[in-house]
Amino acid sequence: MNRLLVSAAHKSSGKTTVSLGLCAAFAARGMAVQPFKKGPDYIDPMWLARASGRACYNLDPYLMTPEQIGALFARHAGGADLSIVEGNKGLYDGLALDGSNSNAALAQLLGLPVLLVIDARGMTRGIAPLILGYQAFDRNIRIGGVILNRLGGSRHEAKLRAVIEHYTDVPVLGAIAEDSDLAVAERHLGLMPSNEHADATRQIALIGERVAAQVDLNRVRALAVSAPALNLSPATITPTASPAARVRIALAQDRAFGFYYPDDLQALRDAGAELLPFDTLQDPALPESIDGLFIGGGFPELFMHELQANTALRTAIASAIVDGLPTYAECGGLMYLARSLRWRDEQCDMVGAVAGDATLHDKPVGRGYVHLSASEHMPWSGLQGRHVRGHEFHYSSLDGLPAETRYAWRVTRGHGIDGRHDGVVQDNLLATYAHLRSVAGTDWARHFVDFVRARRQRGAGSIRTVNTERLAA
Repeated sequence: MNRLLVSAAHKSSGKTTVSLGLCAAFAARGMAVQPFKKGPDYIDPMWLARASGRACYNLDPYLMTPEQIGALFARHAGGADLSIVEGNKGLYDGLALDGSNSNAALAQLLGLPVLLVIDARGMTRGIAPLILGYQAFDRNIRIGGVILNRLGGSRHEAKLRAVIEHYTDVPVLGAIAEDSDLAVAERHLGLMPSNEHADATRQIALIGERVAAQVDLNRVRALAVSAPALNLSPATITPTASPAARVRIALAQDRAFGFYYPDDLQALRDAGAELLPFDTLQDPALPESIDGLFIGGGFPELFMHELQANTALRTAIASAIVDGLPTYAECGGLMYLARSLRWRDEQCDMVGAVAGDATLHDKPVGRGYVHLSASEHMPWSGLQGRHVRGHEFHYSSLDGLPAETRYAWRVTRGHGIDGRHDGVVQDNLLATYAHLRSVAGTDWARHFVDFVRARRQRGAGSIRTVNTERLAA
């Protein structure tokens, strides 16, 4: 498995631009490039997937065991010509004091040579002690090359190359000039997701061309080829359920809702779910004859007028949930199911299945990893009494909930809905700010499918008939 880690001295050094460019450049050469992203981020993987033409998978030492990381990596890297792992933050950054969930720890676990991206603005001779310090800090980590980013010109590049060559043994594999054309559009919560970007394909192609022109791709590939042999067992694929046990789950997948982990979607399929995508902005009805509904995260505030305008679908979803359709919603999905959504002095009606109102704020309300303990109201039997980890990233609050609201989770780390609870439970609905992974002891995908299947066996078929009649009406 030819592989490497694209990391940096600190965040905002240009890792994503370099990773995108490498994926696009190698893919343009006809190579099968498998991207991975360290951490829980959704947006960078969407871009990396577009650049490579292959789904990007998250490797998260905080939410996954080393065995799970190794199995997932082996499963998807095994059939690729080259695997590129984009780190998050700096090479040695992580929550644990001992660095056990840092980028460096991931590099050591998977035997990843490190390609260090350095934001070189304003630097000359000082770049040498920076590189030497990163080498000396952990001798188990192999920094196999550096890419100088955001250079001020040819003279600046020449000085840096001379300094690095004189004081270190680390080769310079690329030098990228300051270039506003390489910037991926940003907005209030970070990078714009590729599913919203009007010209993502053109932007990726441009980044690929510029990186290919300023980075020695042959030497980068040689670095990846130099990775040591790995003895990893690929993740096994759980046999799918029998045709009679399969369930149909509608999946909101469009510009407003696109935050899904590809391995979690596969876990839903492996558990026996047929996923039926629909568009909350345009479709007037849910897919026919469904047994469940999943609305993931996204940025509904950017499309709240369009969501409000689709009255037929909002009404259909509200009716289906009242009728008992098993439903799971995360973050943006929770906001969509609320009564209303307020942002920048504007307010729009949402589905109304959750008796609260979502309001966007200028600063994060909940951000980071969360620890959750299932309460007595957790509707999914497989998670009752369990303690799980997840993550949250929301600038919104959910206000006006009734005092008698039932919650599936007690929050022991993080914020959730009110600092103590998360996961509104109503009928067969579970709507939460927390994002779960089908790892870290949750296996939420299987538990949700089991819940959907059990509700169908207890008479949910009549719910589907009622819903279909309402939609037809």
